[in-house]
This record gives sequence, C-alpha cells and structure tokens, in this order.
Amino acid sequence: MNKVKITICGIDYVIAGNEDEEYVLNLARKLDAELKKIMAQNPRISVMTAAVLAALDHLDESVKAQESTDNMRLQIKDYLEDAAKARIECEEQKREIERLKREIASLKTRLDIQ
Repeated sequence: MNKVKITICGIDYVIAGNEDEEYVLNLARKLDAELKKIMAQNPRISVMTAAVLAALDHLDESVKAQESTDNMRLQIKDYLEDAAKARIECEEQKREIERLKREIASLKTRLDIQ
C-alpha cells in the first residue's frame, strides 16, 4: 500500500492506496486546478462548495461514460449475434451449393447414359 502526500487548495492530505505515486499526484494536481478554476469563476464559494460541484461534474461524466459503455456492449452483442446468424446462413448456403452440384453431376450422368 502506497502513501502519498498531496496538497489541494493549500490543504495537505495523505492518501493511502495501491495506485502509483505519480498517478495520485497527477490526479491531485488536476483536482487542485479544477477547484481553483471553479473558485476563480465565483470567488464567493468555499472550497467545500467547489469540491461538491467538481464531484457532481465528475459523477455526471462517470454515469454518462458507464451508460455509453453499456450501450456499446449491447451493440457489440447485437453485432456478434448478427455475425453468428450470418455464419450459420453461409454454412447452409454452402451445403445447398454442394447439394446442387451433386444434383447437377447426377443429371449430367443421366444425360450421358441416355
């Protein structure tokens, strides 16, 4: 377990987790910049309010990304089902072609005999 010291809006935190230190520091820098941007747009809001707004924004993005992922999974499932059906139809058509070839050969043999 890694412990990483980060600073967000002038407040130090120690984060414990399994993620790489540089990854956590990068997240902290992005969050710090985002909170400062929100607070610069409206100087009267607190760090807490900015954090809530940022959290809501990220949660919104996360939910939309999950919905998009679920939609893609359904589309892929449909494509796979269509591909399986097409493969089955192709095999049926190949069998029909082989049957017709045998029938043609049989008819040619009959014509040659007569």
